[in-house]
Amino acid sequence: MKDGEGEQRWQVTLERDWAGDRACTPVCLTLWMEGGNLRIEVDAPFFNDPAPPLAAGATDQLWNYEVVELFLANLEVDPPRYTEIELGPHGHHLVLCLEGVRCPVSAMHPIAWSASIAGDRWRGTAEIPVRWLPSTITHFNAYAIHGQGEERVYLAAFPVPGEAPDFHRLQHFAVWPPEAR
Repeated sequence: MKDGEGEQRWQVTLERDWAGDRACTPVCLTLWMEGGNLRIEVDAPFFNDPAPPLAAGATDQLWNYEVVELFLANLEVDPPRYTEIELGPHGHHLVLCLEGVRCPVSAMHPIAWSASIAGDRWRGTAEIPVRWLPSTITHFNAYAIHGQGEERVYLAAFPVPGEAPDFHRLQHFAVWPPEAR
């Protein structure tokens, strides 16, 4: 992904669970480059899960709460490099840079993230500096998580089959870029 690609925007829709079965109301992400940043707009159903017990901002282990996640990867290098971006409806976020599966090299990066809840939906806009992304993006996936305990639901743009949800199954990521709109 390079800056200067004009107004090209990419749309990512999550409407299936992690195993590929049809799920609930879709989650939509819109992505584009602007001013040296990746911009992400989130439009998602709000399930009213409890917020993390911390002030809004960078939050470790945000995946334990209601969240939307975007993974951007370069799978043509060894070890693979990827960035995990997590965005929550209450203003919490987490950006992890990884080299190798589940091997973070940096985390808790501050980003511009604002979210608002209106009824049964939440929306937000993030700006992620390109320095925290792989220099070349070859693959991606996106996820959404909500619910508590046995009612926990895991959505995926592209299925990551297995015995349980595992969003680090990089071999199931789709080729970048997503469909332009």
